[in-house]
Amino acid sequence: MASPSVITLVGFIVWALALLILMELLRGYLVVFKGVPANEFTPDNATLSPFMQRLARAHANCVEGLPIFAGLLLLALITGQTAITDPLAYTFLGARLIQSCVHLLSRSIPAVFIRFAAFAVQLVIAAVWALELLSVFIK
Repeated sequence: MASPSVITLVGFIVWALALLILMELLRGYLVVFKGVPANEFTPDNATLSPFMQRLARAHANCVEGLPIFAGLLLLALITGQTAITDPLAYTFLGARLIQSCVHLLSRSIPAVFIRFAAFAVQLVIAAVWALELLSVFIK
């Protein structure tokens, strides 16, 4: 059975991919069925609906965090230090999913606070992982 760190790493990547696929399916729909010119899409979907803008940002949030968060998980995996990342791995992934889902649903003030809290959880977990991994390697 895969460790929580492996499942979280795969889950994080699959989630970013799922958001990208959803965005491209919706863009494809707009091109094929609504006549939106394919060359008028911007990376932030600024010319599209508020939902599409939030979707682009939720995906970008995943991609922006991927090198840091996945890097820590990969480092733990390749060095056999998953005892550091396993205990909080699912909490980390859950916080990422919550952050993205709330981002997709709303930009209201309460939603922004929830998104921030979910992101703060990820940051704290990453900082803990980084410090613990660093302490193992500098001994």
